[in-house]
Amino acid sequence: MRRFSRKGHGAVADINITPLLDLAWVLLVIFIITTTAMVQGIELKLPESTPHETEMETTTRTISVKKSGEIYLDEERVRVSELEKLLRDLKTAKGGKLPLVLRGDAGVEYKHVVAVIDVLQRIPIEDLAIATKPMGEGQ
Repeated sequence: MRRFSRKGHGAVADINITPLLDLAWVLLVIFIITTTAMVQGIELKLPESTPHETEMETTTRTISVKKSGEIYLDEERVRVSELEKLLRDLKTAKGGKLPLVLRGDAGVEYKHVVAVIDVLQRIPIEDLAIATKPMGEGQ
């Protein structure tokens, strides 16, 4: 008596999706790592201060002021004259609450940072953090 019939020895029609799921997980991890690194995309030498940590959401918008005086909202370069309208629109879209992180290069002229702070006061932005690095930490 035969245990298997000849009909059972045909081609397998199933697709093994395990390697595809592994690939999807690897791509997801790579995406998470690269998007996290992009948040700190504008290269600045932050001023030093005594350590004080504040928890901020990962979706918090960032305003960066480079040493040359260029201003960036996240990764997009903006002029001071455009910044107020952009931030007002963002604040309205977020329901009136817009947390921001202000990052200024250690060598930036004070007038550029003051211009940004003036814009933030006119809107007004109540939830503002100023990014620094701990004293004694190398660049």
